[in-house]
Amino acid sequence: MSNPLVIDAPQGTSYADITREFDAPVAALFHAHADPELYAQWIGPGEEQTVITHWDFRTGGGYRFEQTDPDGNVYAFRGVFHTVRENELIVQTFEFEGWPDEVSMDIIRFESLDGGRSRLVDHSVFPTTEVLEKMIAEGMERGMREGYDKLDAILAGEG
Repeated sequence: MSNPLVIDAPQGTSYADITREFDAPVAALFHAHADPELYAQWIGPGEEQTVITHWDFRTGGGYRFEQTDPDGNVYAFRGVFHTVRENELIVQTFEFEGWPDEVSMDIIRFESLDGGRSRLVDHSVFPTTEVLEKMIAEGMERGMREGYDKLDAILAGEG
């Protein structure tokens, strides 16, 4: 059984607090966010294939990736890494290219837990309440849950 994904998006706000625990140390969890080959293996829904088209993982760097679903539809995402502190923090923007100009800011913290476990805490701020509601309606929770389940398998050496 995987660890539960918790998304707290208070009604009428434009932010979501996302929390997920992992049965792996912070260094491994952070590395899976930093390494483009690993990132491509777990990000997004289970049936989509991800190709990284740009990856500069450092403070001031950026990224872009494309995901292809089983029907051949391509979805592209991009952003800027504003702050990267190894095993501690990633502050980044996130933009789905299908909704241009609707950029969110993610403040992702990595916390060590007892027993070699870790917790990811993401405070995600959207430009408006409506954009957050649209992201949730379009399957944000499913994509994150399935992606983190894939990440669990990678961190356990099964992926």
